[in-house]
Order: sequence, then structure tokens, then C-alpha cells
Amino acid sequence: MRRSFFSSVLAGLALAAMAVVASPAAAKSRIKDIVAFEGVRENQLVGYGLVVGLNGTGDSLRNAPMTKQSMESVLERQGVNVRDANLNTKNTAAVMVTAKLPPFAATGSTIDVTVSTMGDAKSLQGGTLVVTALQGADGQTYAVSQGTVQTGAVSAGGASGSSVTRGVPTSGRIAAGATIERETGFQMVAMTELRLTLRNPDFTTSRRISDAINAKFPGCAQAQNPTIVAIRSPANMDMISFVTAIENLEVEPDGPAKVVIDEVNGVVVMGDDVRISQVAIAQGNLTITVQESPAVSQPAPFSQGQTKVVPQSAISVDEEKGKKLITLGGGASLKSLVGGLNALGVTPRDMISILQAVKASGALQADIEVM
Repeated sequence: MRRSFFSSVLAGLALAAMAVVASPAAAKSRIKDIVAFEGVRENQLVGYGLVVGLNGTGDSLRNAPMTKQSMESVLERQGVNVRDANLNTKNTAAVMVTAKLPPFAATGSTIDVTVSTMGDAKSLQGGTLVVTALQGADGQTYAVSQGTVQTGAVSAGGASGSSVTRGVPTSGRIAAGATIERETGFQMVAMTELRLTLRNPDFTTSRRISDAINAKFPGCAQAQNPTIVAIRSPANMDMISFVTAIENLEVEPDGPAKVVIDEVNGVVVMGDDVRISQVAIAQGNLTITVQESPAVSQPAPFSQGQTKVVPQSAISVDEEKGKKLITLGGGASLKSLVGGLNALGVTPRDMISILQAVKASGALQADIEVM
């Protein structure tokens, strides 16, 4: 009796373990991975400057008047007047300098910059960017850049005009090439309210984030719309501590059923929530082959006839066999859909046509996004 009792208990535990293993685990993500925090973002910086020291690969001053004007302005600030001089150098290039100002960047820290030509310069290899102010959208200067440009490209040409280029020699980077001179002034620690922005807006996900935060800090979060969740820090916590406490909470994101199609590369991506109503699908290929076999018609001797080429055509029609009609039941899952299409032996490009046809019939319960 005792042995049978223990055997039944062990069997029950084994079945329970198998059920746990067999059931799919919910795919949860941290809040910090599915939202963006208000104010915590990069800012774009841009500036105009000159790259000097090029080995004859810079702008032609005749074709790039802005380069000539910039050179004259730079030299005048150094006490050299060349306004009436006939400048004829190809060692300088006018460039646009761009960078991204990280959130909470401190004065004195450095960031990478990208340098790109504006004129007809052939390469920036070996050039040096002269001091360039980088400004934000508000017109204020936030960083100053200078340094040697690294293109990572190779370009060579021969006397006959032939050339070989690897990479893009007219654009390069300067690692740690800009120094932050002004901070954005965003003081997050003094805030009492903050908004979380969902990267993939959805009503259900927004509500789940609010519920997860309120479960740990009651009354501190409210889902305002599919994109915004407003949070308020508790009385005994500042905003930095509050964000630190909630950003690692796990939430199961939700989203609409969608099929993404890249027709150029023949790629199809389907979400797990894609469903198919009752539908029958058949797919086959019809090949028509026309073969031309011209023959020569030779007249009999002394018949006053002419030798001619007589066209002979052979036409054959080949319809691919073995393609059966596949029926998918109502509410078929993604696994059933993929299995049915694979049973037809379709290629990715054929699958694109089939999915679009199923959508047109009203049987595909998902949105199709064509890239």
C-alpha cells in the first residue's frame, strides 16, 4: 500500500514536471528595454569646418567658392590677408561635422564626430580638422571639435585615368574628436513626475507597465494612452532612485498581429499572433517552352526554285504536378500556417504572393507591412 502510494505521488510529480516543461514560458521584458524615459535622449550637433593637410585630394577652389571664402576668413583671423591673392591649392576641403551629444554629458568629456566633404574633394585621408564649433538645434555651441580624420578607405589612380576605391574616402571619423563645452542642463533628480514612452505603442502593454509599477509602488503610475505611462515618485524617493527601482520590473509586451514583407530580398516575418480563417490554398507553376528549329528547303534540280529557310517551332506546356489544395481551419496558428505553406513547397517569393492573396480574401487576421 505504501509503495503504491509513493509510486502514484512520483508519477504525479513527473507529469507535473512534464507539463511545466511543455507549456511555453511567457516572454517577458524589462521595462527599461521597451520604453524610453522622458528627457533621457541624445541631441544632434552639427558644425561647418575645414580639413587641411590633404595630399592634393581637396576641393578645387574654382569649383568650391565656399572653401576659398572659409580659407580667407580663417587666415584673416590669424592676421594674414589673402583677399586679393590668387589661391590655387587642393590641400583643403570644406566639410560638415556631425556628432551626437549623449544624455547627461558632462563638461570636459569627449565624443566621436563624423566628418563629410561638401565640395569636390576626392579624399579626406591624412587631413586634419581645424577647430570647429558644434551647435545644437537651439543655435548654442555645445562642443568643439578638432583632430586627424580617419577614413578607413583606400583610393588609388593611374595616369591613364583608371582608379580603384575601397570604402568611402570622402567621409571619416575622429575618435573622441570633440570636447563638451556646455551641458544640456536637464536635472532629472529634481523631477517629481516623468513620462515613459513605449517604443512599440500598445494599449495592453501600456496597462501592464502601469499595473507592474503600481503593484510595487501603489498609485505611482498611470497609463495615459498606448504610448505614454506617467509615473510619480513616492514621497520618500527621488526620481533617480525611483527609476532605478522600476526599470528592471518585467512585463510581457503585447502588440498587433503583423506580417512584414521585404519583396526586394524575399523575406517574410510573421508574429506569433497571426491567425488564418477558414481558407483553401493551391499553388502551382505553369511553364511554356517554345523551341525554334529552322530547316533549309532545297528545291529540285532545274526546277527554277529558290533555297529558303523554313521556320519550325515546337511548343510544350509543363504544369508542375503534385501541388495539392491545402485547407487551413478557422483560427489556424502561425505554426499551422507555416506548415501548410511548407507542404505546398513554396519559395519565399511565392509565399509573399500567397499571403497577399489570403489577405485580399479577408482570411488573414493580421496587418501586412511591405518594406
